[in-house]
Amino acid sequence: MILGIDSGSRTVAAAEHLLHSVVETLGLPTGVTGCTHFVRTGALPHVACSLTVDADADLRLLPDGVSAALGGIRTGPDAEGAALASAEHAAGRSGRIVLFPGRDRLSGTLTVGKILARSAIDRVVVLAQAHEPDADTAVVTNDHVRPEWRDGLRTLVTMPAAGGRLTPAEVPDPTPCCADHP
Repeated sequence: MILGIDSGSRTVAAAEHLLHSVVETLGLPTGVTGCTHFVRTGALPHVACSLTVDADADLRLLPDGVSAALGGIRTGPDAEGAALASAEHAAGRSGRIVLFPGRDRLSGTLTVGKILARSAIDRVVVLAQAHEPDADTAVVTNDHVRPEWRDGLRTLVTMPAAGGRLTPAEVPDPTPCCADHP
């Protein structure tokens, strides 16, 4: 089942922290799939999360201030955002995948073929290119791999890098918009 959780996180980093905290609190195994989702519920857009769990997950263990949606159960003031995140994950329509099987084996520079073989990632695409890269194309992971749901597949979006290599399109520490001027 897919558990949606929402605490009104205003940043992706805060949502990732929530995701890791809930995994630990619920005692979930390392192979779970956990995602962040941009949602528009309540007064402000924010980032909610989704997570694969067993049907008997005890929602009472969730940290204070965390709303949830699991099947037909809704708890907390942000349950609508949690339900949206859960539905998007379940359909494989959208979501930035933070936790997934094999994530810890994707560090350094790996070929596309090794990324696909070592993890639950289903495909690798390159921005603005119609064809998927060859299996022997090197990907500089920067130890930060965040696939996303596209058409029901865990898809790693990459971009060209120096030396004919690729790198994930999402960088580990992006410069915030307007950081260089008032």
